[in-house]
Amino acid sequence: MAYNIFHKIETTSTTDEIRKLLQNGDPTEFTTVHAEYQSAGRGQIGNKWSSKRRRNLLFSTLLKPWFLKADKQFLITQIAALSVRNVLAKYTDDISIKWPNDIYWKDQKICGMLIENDVLGDNLANSIIGVGINLNQRDMTGVGINPVSLYQIIQTEVRPKEELIDFLHNLQIQYMFLKLHQESMIQKTYASALYRKDGYHYFADANGTFEAYIKTVDIDGTLHLMPKDGRERRYAFKEVKYVINDEKL
Repeated sequence: MAYNIFHKIETTSTTDEIRKLLQNGDPTEFTTVHAEYQSAGRGQIGNKWSSKRRRNLLFSTLLKPWFLKADKQFLITQIAALSVRNVLAKYTDDISIKWPNDIYWKDQKICGMLIENDVLGDNLANSIIGVGINLNQRDMTGVGINPVSLYQIIQTEVRPKEELIDFLHNLQIQYMFLKLHQESMIQKTYASALYRKDGYHYFADANGTFEAYIKTVDIDGTLHLMPKDGRERRYAFKEVKYVINDEKL
């Protein structure tokens, strides 16, 4: 498949660029904007995503999942996260998905993403998948609390555009599974790729820190944790944090 990719030297955010394309016309699915630098890259819930110029992979791509009910939109998050994980797992072990959609290498963040879904009636209309992958940046100072780049792991630079094409190829495959209603398979694969999916680990919510294991993640993204007291707890995004090296992330 030939992908419609627009390259920008600099932009506010690649998601903003996709929004402009939607306002001015009818871009096809997998239309993608790739930028060397974002002056106002966005993360989850208003967080800022920062990255040095020309060192990493910053892009947004468009899907039009009109066939998907709005209450199942977390499936878009799952297939996007799995696609990034597949790209990075070519190079190193210990790549996992930190619920809901950060990508980790061991206990460090290598990729963040922000997905914006437009709803029309009961179904989705557009999904814009914004991704920032730390590829070739050597000094991660000032890029969050626990960042890592692929270069720091493998000591070799990679070509961002090649990794972008690989991501789009992986996303196309995952999206096909979604269209074929293979929802349970997607959920199972996502669960098997989760960060700290095995054993008890520390988490923190509004009531304090506790030990629990991940029981499951619902199709709407709700995280189920089972503490040692056996009383299951359920969380929406931002209601609970992982405790990593004494930091609540």
